[in-house]
Amino acid sequence: MKPRIAMVGACPYPVPQGSQVLLGNTSTALYQAGHDVHLVVYGYGVGTPPPGLHVHRCARIPFERKIAAGPSFAKPFQDLALIATLRCVVREQKIDVVHAHNYEGLLAALAARVRPIVYHAHNAMADELPHFFPGTRRLGSWTDRMWPRRADRIIVPHSSLADYLAGCGCDPARIHVIPPPLEVDLFKPRPVSDALPPVLYTGNMDKYQNLQGLLRIMRLVREQIPSACLVVATAARLRLDDMPGAERFPTPDFQSLCDALADDVVLACPRVSWSGYPIKVLNGMAAGRPVVAFKSAGYPITSGFNGITVPDDDHAAFAESLIQLLTDPALRARLGTSARATIAAQHNYREIAEALARVYTYALKPAVA
Repeated sequence: MKPRIAMVGACPYPVPQGSQVLLGNTSTALYQAGHDVHLVVYGYGVGTPPPGLHVHRCARIPFERKIAAGPSFAKPFQDLALIATLRCVVREQKIDVVHAHNYEGLLAALAARVRPIVYHAHNAMADELPHFFPGTRRLGSWTDRMWPRRADRIIVPHSSLADYLAGCGCDPARIHVIPPPLEVDLFKPRPVSDALPPVLYTGNMDKYQNLQGLLRIMRLVREQIPSACLVVATAARLRLDDMPGAERFPTPDFQSLCDALADDVVLACPRVSWSGYPIKVLNGMAAGRPVVAFKSAGYPITSGFNGITVPDDDHAAFAESLIQLLTDPALRARLGTSARATIAAQHNYREIAEALARVYTYALKPAVA
């Protein structure tokens, strides 16, 4: 019999942002494989959850509407409500495994005193926390050493994070590398044209996305292609002084993101934060669009085959890669086709669900590992 799963995310849901997309796609992959999946999330979201999932929302804190990542006044109260809801769901739904996403999900599961816990790491705090609170790298390192090892099993999206957590004291035998799931059929790309396409950025506006670096890169691009256009597809509010010279494409839901990626575009991922796995890169590749990324954020890309990666913070190389793609429709088509095939082969729901099921087996029967 397949285990009953509580999928915990300390976040509003659904929201068209990376962590929530990973949460939803993981849940959908398991549901399509026949698992009974119960999402435990905050009391609000944007849009409609995927069909078939049981969504359990904790009590909503009045007037709280924040969907962006990062701290807020209401966060501690929402997390306390999440812990209470998780306890009820585990008891009433006879949950077998708690699958906790990101640090707050793990802390909520530990506070609820439920077992076994599979911790799905989205990042390392030593890498990401200083983007929100400068000077906190040591605190982030302490967090990485203290909490992940308390889970029964750990899922990471790539081997770099696996090696880092092992160095923080986690048992390497309990760490499993499983890439994020994504279905290419969700995207319906249109053909590449001979016209000059825009450079597209998708996602949130947080500092770790390095959007100021993207603006510097676009200035270099416009020195050679003055008409080059930057489009920012985001659910966040975008003021003119946030991204001067950029056009905003609102993406309040997943369908609007698909619309943004359907046209002939070149996707730019300027992140240099190494520990996460940018879902925007997967979305762009699944949509058959060429992606240019710095090396630290280009995990699914084989440069020159299904996208282009350049050395971190090399703005000139990034700009040259964008120019190459903007002016070569055949190259855009070739890299985009290979990118879509990569996602279909390596990130499909069926294989990811099978890998997750094996982790649950290990968590339920530790001796099996």
